[in-house]
Amino acid sequence: MTAVKEAAVPQQQETDLPRPGDLVVARNRKYDGTSHWVVPGRYLGVDEFGHWIFQGTHEFISRPGAALYTESDAVLLIPFTGDWVATFYDEAHPEKVELYIDLAMDLRWRRIRPEVVEFHMIDMDLDVVRTATRGLYVDDEDEFAQHRIELAYPDELCTRMESACAELVKAVAGANAPFDGRDAAWFALGRTSP
Repeated sequence: MTAVKEAAVPQQQETDLPRPGDLVVARNRKYDGTSHWVVPGRYLGVDEFGHWIFQGTHEFISRPGAALYTESDAVLLIPFTGDWVATFYDEAHPEKVELYIDLAMDLRWRRIRPEVVEFHMIDMDLDVVRTATRGLYVDDEDEFAQHRIELAYPDELCTRMESACAELVKAVAGANAPFDGRDAAWFALGRTSP
């Protein structure tokens, strides 16, 4: 198993960044390079926090060992800075998930066709989750602890992810931007734009 080496993230080429209406294929992988979730969406636009992507109901998503059609609409926020991506779900989510934040690193864009962009990230296990039934909590701490040993996460990286996770919990609990309800406007745009 070969771990991903942390390196300076190269500057994104302007031509790689998505434009409104582009298909965005989110391709997640784990620290050792193994594939994780692949989720399509449509690029909506940008605000002061980052890029917003609409992921509609009945989209086919998959990861090794699992494949399904989504049962609710979602909007994905890819921040300009930070070690995370956030998915906001509507009330139709079957498990009543409202917000799911993946701690992640090495966020990159790559244009593969004139109207198709891939978004790549390394999923770092820890998740900040808010559901209508359970409230706000941190998930997959056991997976993070296991992978810290099995995949040889550097100590500095673990500290960085744990710190980012704690900051996100505070931001969500305090309804601080971008977790202040602004996703509603992006849902509306995603449902009405072609």
